[in-house]
Amino acid sequence: MRHYETTWIMRPSLGEAQFAEIIDRTAAIITGDGGTVIDIARWGIKKLAYDIKKESQGCYVCMNFAAPGATIKELERIFRIDDRLLRYLTVKLADAIDAAGIEQEKERIAALAAKAAEAAAALENGMEAAQDADAADELA
Repeated sequence: MRHYETTWIMRPSLGEAQFAEIIDRTAAIITGDGGTVIDIARWGIKKLAYDIKKESQGCYVCMNFAAPGATIKELERIFRIDDRLLRYLTVKLADAIDAAGIEQEKERIAALAAKAAEAAAALENGMEAAQDADAADELA
């Protein structure tokens, strides 16, 4: 199996149920072909740099997975047909990945998520401290 990452943009007006349906269908195609989904990152609704199919915003999803090469052809065929998707991009990260490599990738992603959560918490605490200092200055 090869290691891939696919990012796609969906129309923002679809709603949560259709977002979940597209993500689940994509994961089912990968696992149905003998692949493994490593991580699914929902980046949320973002403003597009330019309008795509008369949409100025899109819901971004990034899926990290291991699958045979034929799976990519099927995924991209379905993405081309589906009007709910605005754009997609698949990138091959490695020519080969085994079960140990999949577990290492899951651990790496979990560690990155933990670091991001720590940084967000530290930033939040720093902002609260700055606001407290500003309030103290105003009282003085």
